[in-house]
Amino acid sequence: MRHLFWGLLVLFVVLALPGRAAAFALSSQDMADGGALPDRQVLNGFGCTGPNVSPELAWKNPPAGTKSFALTVYDPDAPTGSGWWHWVVFNLPAAATGLPAGAGGESGGLPAGAVQSRTDFGQPGYGGACPPAGAAPHRYVFTIHALDVERLDLPADASAAMVGFMLGQHRLGQATLTARYGR
Repeated sequence: MRHLFWGLLVLFVVLALPGRAAAFALSSQDMADGGALPDRQVLNGFGCTGPNVSPELAWKNPPAGTKSFALTVYDPDAPTGSGWWHWVVFNLPAAATGLPAGAGGESGGLPAGAVQSRTDFGQPGYGGACPPAGAAPHRYVFTIHALDVERLDLPADASAAMVGFMLGQHRLGQATLTARYGR
């Protein structure tokens, strides 16, 4: 009994210690992790007729030493053999804590210096969901990457694969939110 008391006391003290870092997290007012991607985020093209508006995103508790962020949106279920990149943004400043809805469009909303790179649609900016009709719902993985550099020295039209390579070289941590969409 005495060992149990001391074990529980040690556990309580460890859990109550201040300074425990909260987990790096990504959230959205527009969708829930594991939930459905709203129609507002659906592509207008490829047979889909959505408004193609990028969702509001917010992140908190980045790892210590974060000097910038990058954001990617990826569909691993696309029938391509390599998935589909829907949005690639890098050089988001370390002070950024989120993006407003519509930031991936032509009218912007991105912080100064941020770069929207080329997606698998062949152009920069947010490209919404549009899986093949009748297919099982696809997963859309929104990932915020905390980086150890202030900027990635890449051209604005860098491919998602090139950006991904650089993210792998400089990532301190990442947080994801996955939504599903089918038609």
